[in-house]
Amino acid sequence: MNTIEASVCVDTDPIKGSRFRALAAPVADEGAARLLLADTAAASPEANHHCWAWRFARPAIDRAGDDGEPAGSAGRPILAQLVGRDLVGVAVVVTRWFGGTKLGVGGLVRAYGGAAAAALDAARVTPWHPLVDIVIEHDLADTAAVEQVIRAFGAAEIETRWGDSVHCRVSVVEEELAQFVERLANATAGRALVVE
Repeated sequence: MNTIEASVCVDTDPIKGSRFRALAAPVADEGAARLLLADTAAASPEANHHCWAWRFARPAIDRAGDDGEPAGSAGRPILAQLVGRDLVGVAVVVTRWFGGTKLGVGGLVRAYGGAAAAALDAARVTPWHPLVDIVIEHDLADTAAVEQVIRAFGAAEIETRWGDSVHCRVSVVEEELAQFVERLANATAGRALVVE
């Protein structure tokens, strides 16, 4: 499975007066995908349709929406591009400005699928690695050593709570978890513990 590194926005050639703009973006979860859709719609309120699809591996989710176009003519061809490329953690929103001429279901399938393909062709694809969230508990004195291990593994720091000890929630690539825990123990002489 793969994902994309960064957002890409592509305007395709007009079809019978209708304009299409496709936005492909990496997203962490459905909440982020829905926010992307809402932000895209808010940025172009004059557009007639904001059709979309997204796909996730954990949990396995494939969703698509036609936003007023005939059923299956927009969201499904967008989703087909994600499935065909084995992309996960990606949302695609295709915005349409109606040009006055109906395209028919076949024309819509080609237009929406083509716009999604153009955006995904322009995106930089990278292997997808499942992540796991853990909580590290450590003494204040070990903060620099813990942060160094977090940076070395490219782990994403989600939340840190400071008190008598520090509780730090991070997201680590699942297949690197054992190495991460070992490096953490070595860097802090076993004082830093993974508690969740």
